[in-house]
Amino acid sequence: MDEQREPQFTVEENAIRLLGDDGKAIAEVTFPACGEGVVDIDHTFVDPSLRGLGMAGKLMDACAHELERTGRRARPTCSYAVRWFEKHPEWERILA
Repeated sequence: MDEQREPQFTVEENAIRLLGDDGKAIAEVTFPACGEGVVDIDHTFVDPSLRGLGMAGKLMDACAHELERTGRRARPTCSYAVRWFEKHPEWERILA
């Protein structure tokens, strides 16, 4: 992936993915519903070929924007998501 170009994520109701040429996810964050208007950010994955490019952070940023856009709140349980929210207090407003 070209480091200068922003990734083209596929946004689904409960996941955001970056798909490879074969259509399989090479990076993703999943956030299934766990209550009325609340999702559990339970999984982040980045293929080793993309590590070191800040891809997990870009996924979480896209996730935060999507949850805010759709009026949902987050309950992060994935260890990466928990740390991301600790480092980004500006997104505290979407935490459940």
